Amino acid sequence: MAGVANTKSIVLGVLGVVFVVVGTVLVFLVPIMMDQQVEKNVRIDPSSGFAYEMWRDLPVPFYMSIYVFEVVNHKEVLLGEKPLLEERGPYVYREYKKKENITFNENGTVSFVEFRTLHFDPERSNGKEEDHVVVPNILVLGSSIMLEDLGIPIKWIISGAFSAFNEEAFINRTVKDILWGYENPFLDFLNTILPGKLPFKGKFGFFSDFNNSNSGVFTINTGMEDISQVQMIDSWNGLEQVDYWNSNQTNMINGTAGQMWPPFRKPSEPLEFYSPDACRSMKLVYEKEETFRGIPTFRYTAPNYLFANGTDYPPNEGFCPCVASGVQNVSSCRFNAPVFISFPHFYNADPSFLESVDGLHPTEELHSLFLDMHPLTGIPMNCSIKMQLNMLTKSVSGIVQTGKIKPVILPVLWFAESGYLDGPVYYTYYNILILMPVLLDYLQYVLIGIGLFFIVVALVLPFFKQCRKQEQVLNDTSGTDDATEYSEDSKLLQDQDYAPPQT
Repeated sequence: MAGVANTKSIVLGVLGVVFVVVGTVLVFLVPIMMDQQVEKNVRIDPSSGFAYEMWRDLPVPFYMSIYVFEVVNHKEVLLGEKPLLEERGPYVYREYKKKENITFNENGTVSFVEFRTLHFDPERSNGKEEDHVVVPNILVLGSSIMLEDLGIPIKWIISGAFSAFNEEAFINRTVKDILWGYENPFLDFLNTILPGKLPFKGKFGFFSDFNNSNSGVFTINTGMEDISQVQMIDSWNGLEQVDYWNSNQTNMINGTAGQMWPPFRKPSEPLEFYSPDACRSMKLVYEKEETFRGIPTFRYTAPNYLFANGTDYPPNEGFCPCVASGVQNVSSCRFNAPVFISFPHFYNADPSFLESVDGLHPTEELHSLFLDMHPLTGIPMNCSIKMQLNMLTKSVSGIVQTGKIKPVILPVLWFAESGYLDGPVYYTYYNILILMPVLLDYLQYVLIGIGLFFIVVALVLPFFKQCRKQEQVLNDTSGTDDATEYSEDSKLLQDQDYAPPQT
């Protein structure tokens, strides 16, 4: 029996040591294994499976919600009154993105062109594309400012042409026409007499060159040689910097293409990306920790200085000529059309912009942008990028259509481009990069716990057996003494019972 007990103790002890060793090894190995798994899945490598397919086809559902500002009192605005705006929408479009012409280069980069298409989603929309709205006529108001420095006789001719083609300062057209364009004979006339001077050709619309289009040729790092450089832009349309702005810093093409970032992010590291639509690099900064459907994330938002002028934030001096902070002049990359960008409803902008119009109500909840990223992988889980398109409107002498319009940066529309990880992609991502590490993390401590338990049992078991043995010996000794005493007592009684009578 002692041999059996010792065998059990030895077996339990050995198993305990093995479990503790395996669990301890996992404590050190799991982070390494996790990092290797992350690196494998975020590299741009056709052999990496679902991660490459996700990067190539971007199956994440994206939606573009567009809000149009109708000028309610457009007739009064021509007389010099403050514009009264009414927000219409949202008009929601399902956005599809797919990378084509993918070419892997010998220097560890990959080049591609990403095409995007948008389809109207009536169920998510608050209105129809056939809704009529009154908005500024950029052909009249925009071209008037662009031609402001020409002589009065030429501007009279332009004004006469406006009248001949029945072009007014404000137009009443459908949302579909305003966004995606419509045939305009006057536009053809202007492009004939002023070739290359206007940003529109063919159809006229604010997003006429946005749908069924691409954002240029991006060349980015694959991360095969240095994972910290994955997704980082090497060039855009063959350029390492643009020439729209007035300083090397503002012309730089920084960060990624805005869809993924290098893994192992730290809160101190901002997110930089280049936006061809804004013609500049942008930066988001860490705000706080969040969770998205069980996935830990970092929330990034736009810093207050993103659209600040050069006076308030000197590094932005290169974007000037500037207006008050919160609104950026992008005319230099829009054929000098008087176009400005800002956050919706002039959120975080100088109060003077809000005071110049009626009908705007900026709030952080509705009008600030955010991006929730899984810091371990650098992949966004949930985002909503918001921007407002504005134009400068004012009276131009010699062009009667501009009336007595007071100078004002007038909001035209704003949009929110939103997307989130969902469906099979989410579950694959969650299982590989979230659930598996959690299970391994629990497993290592469970193994250590079980191992320590076995070791304790192995150590205690011999003492327990010894105690039981001693107890048994004591019981046996006590039983023998009792039996002897009982035998002696019995003999004494027998002697007394059968003693012979005395004579």
